[in-house]
Amino acid sequence: MALDIAAIRAQIPALKSGSARFDAPGGTQVPQPVVDAVAAAMTAPLANRGRTTEGERNADRIVVEARAALADLLGTTPETVVFGRSATQLAYDLSRMLAKTWRPGDEVVVTRLDHDSNIRPWVQAAASAGATVRWADFDPVTGELRPEHVQAVLSPRTRLVAVTAASNLIGTRPDLPALSALVHEVGALFHVDAVHYASHAVVDLAALGADTLVVSPYKWLGPHLGVLTGRAELLRTLRPDKLLPSSDAVPERFELGTLPYELLAGTRAAVDFLAGLDPAARGGRRERLIASFAALEGHEETLRDRLERGLARLGAVTVHTRAERRTPTLLFTVAGHAPADVSRHLARHGVDAPAGSFYAVEAAHRLGLGVEGGVRVGLAPYSDADDVDRLLAALAALVEGRGTRTRPGTPRPPARRTDARCGTEGTAEVTS
Repeated sequence: MALDIAAIRAQIPALKSGSARFDAPGGTQVPQPVVDAVAAAMTAPLANRGRTTEGERNADRIVVEARAALADLLGTTPETVVFGRSATQLAYDLSRMLAKTWRPGDEVVVTRLDHDSNIRPWVQAAASAGATVRWADFDPVTGELRPEHVQAVLSPRTRLVAVTAASNLIGTRPDLPALSALVHEVGALFHVDAVHYASHAVVDLAALGADTLVVSPYKWLGPHLGVLTGRAELLRTLRPDKLLPSSDAVPERFELGTLPYELLAGTRAAVDFLAGLDPAARGGRRERLIASFAALEGHEETLRDRLERGLARLGAVTVHTRAERRTPTLLFTVAGHAPADVSRHLARHGVDAPAGSFYAVEAAHRLGLGVEGGVRVGLAPYSDADDVDRLLAALAALVEGRGTRTRPGTPRPPARRTDARCGTEGTAEVTS
């Protein structure tokens, strides 16, 4: 079923600013039900988890509900859902735990396609253990990371391979099941960064072949925090550094200090919002999520096609997103214009599309873009055809040398009903 984009947009307060927002890969805008859930958690009695007082029971309920929601989203079980401050923090925690078992001569594989949060923790943990880091390359012409790229750096000494499920820079979606089979054949662990992927496709831990996996709710309409999951039997073997009185149960043993209950409440609400994108979906939450993501992928594919065809008509624009399987996230450069200047031009036209390498520094350099990177535009559940057309019009004005400007905050044109069938300023790094 086609999404009712007008109804979705009506539930997202930040869109009232009037900007056409293409900055979703760095963090989406938040629906009102998520805001309400956070506020409700913070205004009701709240205490450390327990079963005696109302505040204790509220905290416990929030955690239980959040774990259940994430289990439905990730195709796993609640007892494997670990909450942390960010996906980066969780990757560091996991790398340090696993590195305790590594020895000199062991090997760890990372890829040049990945966000640095799925590179540097492993590189640094390997250094601390005396292990060797091996790099899997990707094809800078096609943007593809193929199984043979990873297979070329595997050996009997490989202990872990860390790969993105989707590049946050150019959208490439590697064939994870094929990669997983190669990794497990040499007896190594397979860690997947699904932070960008989870915004656009259904996550299934077992189907992807991941031993461990991380996501970030703020990439898919939720609050700022990170989530780790993994195979239950593996998590039970991991021994993190922890306080003596804290629980040794899984997943609590991995969660340092008191959880941010209000953010967990918002995360559960974000999962429920995603499950309701397709109002015709039926069944349990997991089934409704699958149906809603199918509708979302159809909507985003239609808009991506509209965007790519429009960019192709602008001769000065080079699109660096080329993989056959990719998310609706495009990186482009404009001849004769620095990416940061293009981003500023778009902002003056009421279009938010940041520039940089977005912490995918290895990928940006491999593409020949260096520290400047490119301009990244990403679609979200609230993106519509008007947004795409405003972006294309603003770029056409730049390419054609027209000096028309729209002041920031200018209201967007009157919205028309659209569905799946219709056709950061400056050079500072953006974090993701």
